[in-house]
Amino acid sequence: MRRSTAETKETIRKLIDVARTHFTEYGYASTALESIVHEAGLTRGAVYHHFRSKKELFRAVLEEVQREVAQQVETEASRSKDSWQQLLDGCRAFVTAAIEERNRRIMLIDGPAVVGWDTWRAMDNDHSMRLLREQLSMMQENGYLQKVPLDALTHFLSGGLNETALRLANESAQPEALADAMNVLSLFFEGFRHTPNRSADPS
Repeated sequence: MRRSTAETKETIRKLIDVARTHFTEYGYASTALESIVHEAGLTRGAVYHHFRSKKELFRAVLEEVQREVAQQVETEASRSKDSWQQLLDGCRAFVTAAIEERNRRIMLIDGPAVVGWDTWRAMDNDHSMRLLREQLSMMQENGYLQKVPLDALTHFLSGGLNETALRLANESAQPEALADAMNVLSLFFEGFRHTPNRSADPS
């Protein structure tokens, strides 16, 4: 049984890896499931045993991309002990990770169109948006953020970050455009900054 479980996980892992390469290079519409099956060295029946359709396989790939982007956000934000720097670094990490070549087309272009906005937003909510809300909540609890409705602020910021990523995905001068976006974001955050009545940041 253990060997069967391990083999199943290995098969799924191989399918997702190969599919991710194809979806990145060719896009969802131009990717043939037969090509993925052939490169993975599997039969079509084996593929359908785990994924009922190309769309379902794409969804699994998108879920992985969303998860990896969230991990990059968490990693970059954790490098600083300053709450505001954590927030800025996390936002920057989200945008830069989203526009990476291996993520951009799957996450920003094909993702919403293939799985639908409701599903795409639910995935985003479970990963990067969840981290954003946690950070904002922690800052508010510690007195570093004004008392504003967290859900409204989280969705507002998340929407802005997604739109920034979409713009940069098609922007030729990405470094300059990213710098401009982060400068705007820093100025925006200044309007919500609050100084707590204590000398040290406990976060």
